[in-house]
Amino acid sequence: MTSTTESAVVTVPLRIGGDSVEAAGGRYIVKTRRLTGEPIARVAAATRADAERAVAAAADAAAAGWAATSPGARRKVLERAAALLDERSEAISAMMGKEMGAAASWCHFNVKLAAGMFREAAAQVYSTVGQVIPSDVPGLTALAVREPVGVVVGIAPWNAPVILGVRAIAMPLAYGNTVVLKASEETPATHAAIIECLIDAGIPAGAANLVTNAAEDAAEVVDALIAHKAVRCVNFTGSTTVGRIIAEKAGKHLTRTVLELGGKAPFIVLADADLEAAAAAASFGAFMNQGQICMSTERLIVDRAVAADFTKILAERAAKLVVGDPEDPRTQLGPLVHEGAVAHVQALVADAVAHGATVVTGGVADGLYYPPTVLSGVTSAARIYSEESFGPLAPIIEVDGADEAVRVANDSDYGLSAALFTGDVGRGLTLAQRIQSGICHINGATVHDEAQMPFGGVKASGFGRFGSSAALEEFTELRWITVSSDDRHYPI
Repeated sequence: MTSTTESAVVTVPLRIGGDSVEAAGGRYIVKTRRLTGEPIARVAAATRADAERAVAAAADAAAAGWAATSPGARRKVLERAAALLDERSEAISAMMGKEMGAAASWCHFNVKLAAGMFREAAAQVYSTVGQVIPSDVPGLTALAVREPVGVVVGIAPWNAPVILGVRAIAMPLAYGNTVVLKASEETPATHAAIIECLIDAGIPAGAANLVTNAAEDAAEVVDALIAHKAVRCVNFTGSTTVGRIIAEKAGKHLTRTVLELGGKAPFIVLADADLEAAAAAASFGAFMNQGQICMSTERLIVDRAVAADFTKILAERAAKLVVGDPEDPRTQLGPLVHEGAVAHVQALVADAVAHGATVVTGGVADGLYYPPTVLSGVTSAARIYSEESFGPLAPIIEVDGADEAVRVANDSDYGLSAALFTGDVGRGLTLAQRIQSGICHINGATVHDEAQMPFGGVKASGFGRFGSSAALEEFTELRWITVSSDDRHYPI
């Protein structure tokens, strides 16, 4: 096999049962770089049968004893995988940049945080502790015991492919599950590099498998993964639209799901806020990775008393950001992922303007490049008020006071991340409890993640939590086991 990080045009085979294998029929697709049209990867196009074969390999590895492998041995594999990510950072970051067009800083951050996630997972291998529960029956010892669920399917998106690819499988592996990673069609080589690190780190054959596919086959491949009777959990990060489909399919098979879906993160700026600090956090939250992050700041809800000043500061920051070639180290914003993303952003801006908004800065596309754009005067009539943009847009909505700010923040189907800037932290904590989101940062950006934190959303942003001990609930079964040491008397 040609390594996914060693040549100009790499070959990405399926990884099933520890081996590099071709898809049924030997079919491959060519992944091209959107900016230039140049081919960058030759990717195995899995069929339904291939997906089923990958699950079967994971099930065999589970039966062969990955769960029974000592916690220390599992820890060593995960720690070694983290070290390999670090060692291969340059090559993986370069491939990620070509596949999705991200600036180098975002690519390197992805690898760094993902390595941290592997290390955090390694630290959690001993956390599947049980509990002795007092029983009313004489001589009965009752135990609550944590055990792995079995085979976990991880379905990861393209926008933070190393972070979210690792998050899809690291904690499940730590708890003794075996996994199948279904790669994104946009970043197959980047996702393949994660599985390569695990295999090279010594994970047993079949404990970590990779499925890649052509875009037109995605629905069939995903259906096969969910429908397989050996799959006990589907771990999906992506759009709410697709998440609903996955939840429906999984429900049919009584398969549990962990879903991290879309977001429309509110960013509240109260009248007593430090406007410079708020603008710095808003700029980062709205524009990092071209706004293509699930936690991206999507609604700037600003007290009318400071809206003009805040808008001016934010617009000045946005205008100074460097948009350009993602391989240039000076670049802060690269291109959007594809032409459809540009068209979507353009349509949202045009609609906002048609409904009375003003483009303060930005607003004009240049091919796949879209500049950081600040919009003032946005109202609830505009699509951008409620639709996830997933682009470098900062729509400002003016409100009168904290109560209206919270009402507008909650006026959304989504509830992943939120932020609130105020000079009164006590007041901020009180208001944060009223905001309907899985995450809320006071005097910080909406974009923030750490491997050990309970990450996840509410409402249409999904359910379940990633990160450290929170993941224990998602990827283990809690069993009740009893041992009777006295003679029991039964009524019949």
